[in-house]
Amino acid sequence: MNDIGLQPRRAMTEVETWIFDLDNTLYPASCRLFEQVQERMNEFIAEFLGVGLDEAKRLRSQYFREHGTTLSGLMKVHGLDPERFLDHVHRIDLTAVPRDPALAAALANLPGRKLVFTNGSRRHAENVLGHLGLAPQFSGIFDIAACGYLPKPDPAGYAALVRRFEIIPSRTVMIEDMAKNLAPAAALGMTTVWLRGTVDWAVEGADADYIHYTVDALTPWLAGIAADRGSG
Repeated sequence: MNDIGLQPRRAMTEVETWIFDLDNTLYPASCRLFEQVQERMNEFIAEFLGVGLDEAKRLRSQYFREHGTTLSGLMKVHGLDPERFLDHVHRIDLTAVPRDPALAAALANLPGRKLVFTNGSRRHAENVLGHLGLAPQFSGIFDIAACGYLPKPDPAGYAALVRRFEIIPSRTVMIEDMAKNLAPAAALGMTTVWLRGTVDWAVEGADADYIHYTVDALTPWLAGIAADRGSG
């Protein structure tokens, strides 16, 4: 397995639930899908606030930094209806994202239930999972609406996720491309896995003690876990 940990390895033999982030986690950031989302955000903000695209881009970045997501900032500062925003920004072209039969096989061979926990919408998650051919492997989606529009890493969303799916944190693994989003999961007692990224907002917190595993590629790591558990 390709893993680098800042803490001693935690046993995976008792894991019952696997929680996955969606964007830039279940497909590679190199697909640049999120760039499409960002462009759609810029267009929406420009129209919604009556500003130019440069100002819309600046506000998108500012609200992301200050409020966790651009949507959260627009809701708090401008009283935006979130469904209107989500419907617009997730109308994207998925053709740049290839189906991933190797990841589907790794997930199928991984014992335990798999959930998606995303700051995006359920519709977006369903579209992406369906396009990737991964939908059959997941038994639940917990989206931004289910969190009461409190984005990761707000601890309230994690607590709501645990309640909704009756999760036992000590028997749960959470996998994310944004390191700081793993802090509340670790605080609850989950094992955390950071899928290494390079952009500043994904790397923040990567050296913290709440990161238990760091992996460079999701599919071989999961396949190795499944193989280890199967041979055990």
